[in-house]
Amino acid sequence: MVIFLVGYMGSGKSSFGKKLALKLHLQFLDLDSYIEEQSQTSITEIFDKKGEAHFRSLEHEAIKKLTEENNLIIATGGGTPCFYANMDLMNKYGITVYLQGTVELLVSRLAKSKKERPLLKNKTEEELKNFIAKSLLDREIFYAKSKYIMDAKNANADQLAMVLQHK
Repeated sequence: MVIFLVGYMGSGKSSFGKKLALKLHLQFLDLDSYIEEQSQTSITEIFDKKGEAHFRSLEHEAIKKLTEENNLIIATGGGTPCFYANMDLMNKYGITVYLQGTVELLVSRLAKSKKERPLLKNKTEEELKNFIAKSLLDREIFYAKSKYIMDAKNANADQLAMVLQHK
């Protein structure tokens, strides 16, 4: 079983994924960390030196490779489902869970970590809110293809683990 957690950055995919992995006795993997490890380069450096298109290509190759794994929960990047038909690939070879967050929730979480996120650095609070609202609207069509949709603010790993164990 491979479970892909999707959602906008700041929705809690990594935190939730770690809790779910413990409940289901699966390994947890953060896709961005995996890409950094494989490329020996930080995500910020990849964006700065080679651009977003190169990063999205690395991301797609990583998804293709990881669909061959088993007993794994993967926290994807916020944009992962939106490129190279990644969402269809993740749905075909795994279980997708969308942690759905409101613009307000995401802004409150992301305002503290803008420097670590290449798409957000140097944005004012108002620019951040507008950017999140627009990109969330653009990405919703991809996220909504998930097999399960959970409220990011109240996501419960115990509940999802019970549902997945009874499939």
